[in-house]
Amino acid sequence: MEPIKRLLESRITAKIQPNKVVLIFGARRVGKTVLMRQLIGNFKGKVLFLNGEDYDALALLNEQTISNYRHLLDGVDLLAIDEAQNIPEIGSKLKLIVDEVAGINVIASGSSSFDLLNKTGEPLVGRSTSFLLTPFSQKEIQQKENVLETKQNLETRLIYGSYPEVVTLTGYENKADYLKDIVGAYLLKDILSIDGIKNSGKMKELLRLIAFQLGNEVSYDELGRQLGMSKNTVEKYLDLLSKVFIVYRLGAFSRNLRKEVSKAGKWYFYDNGIRNALIGNFNSLSVRQDSGALWENYIISERIKSNYNNRLNKEFYFWRTYDGQEIDLIEENSDSLIALEFKWSDKKPAVPIAFKEAYSNAQFSVVNRDNYLEYI
Repeated sequence: MEPIKRLLESRITAKIQPNKVVLIFGARRVGKTVLMRQLIGNFKGKVLFLNGEDYDALALLNEQTISNYRHLLDGVDLLAIDEAQNIPEIGSKLKLIVDEVAGINVIASGSSSFDLLNKTGEPLVGRSTSFLLTPFSQKEIQQKENVLETKQNLETRLIYGSYPEVVTLTGYENKADYLKDIVGAYLLKDILSIDGIKNSGKMKELLRLIAFQLGNEVSYDELGRQLGMSKNTVEKYLDLLSKVFIVYRLGAFSRNLRKEVSKAGKWYFYDNGIRNALIGNFNSLSVRQDSGALWENYIISERIKSNYNNRLNKEFYFWRTYDGQEIDLIEENSDSLIALEFKWSDKKPAVPIAFKEAYSNAQFSVVNRDNYLEYI
């Protein structure tokens, strides 16, 4: 079976240019290496492919001199580096390469923006374009599914998520085993390799607590009490977890109306399967208490994938007033405000009065199982 074509592929191809660097970020196992090999396969010219986890590759780049890099890249049109976050001083090395090797094109991938941006950030200002590769979006999976199959597979997506291998594996037990393996073997590898963090147990327990609070506002003080750590450490850990693309935060949307909540935050997972693996629950929806939260996480993550894949530059929030009026998702860009409420049931709530009065130009929609494909 032909691999599913990633929506970012053509956008990335357009940005592969002489003496520029393309950075591809994404969690482990979302398909960065597969995408890179497809980009290389389509590239017209000589390619040098290096893996940052390979000692021979590290040795080739170790001597940070113009003469070394000109010799190494003599006759090479494209330098492609996978797992680039493992290469010491990668940012300044890439800067030297694109500044001093005439005509060289560069692609580098990494599974941690904290690590890779830390190491490439400043040296590559004006010389690089960044892309985030997520688990498959439904739009990508649709290349291999018709609408009927998509609707039949909805429960599978809510429970097992959309990691590339999960989508292609057959059998629910195989999908569950694969996700447990990711959580056990890969999930925390990047985090523990950066910033001197040694306590993987606390990090995993924090993720589990966030998983159980899916769709609810999170109190850092309360999490700290439960974990026996300071509020600041909780915030730091969550920030790191967002930089390895496991979770992301939605802040509260407010234009400073007195009754709007403005400082709270909710945390969601990029992938439902990772969330369910963390809490060890792959039960069917018919016996679960969290179907609504899974639905909310799934649709929000699909909207965020679309934002990245289409380079839309939207900002995402939730909205709530102190008297309990709320909306699940607010999307804002330069010229529009979209409000979305997610219902796994057939309920069709009206737009909250306070929101309608304050933001009369906003579009409001309820997303349910009948119409969700229009929104993802």
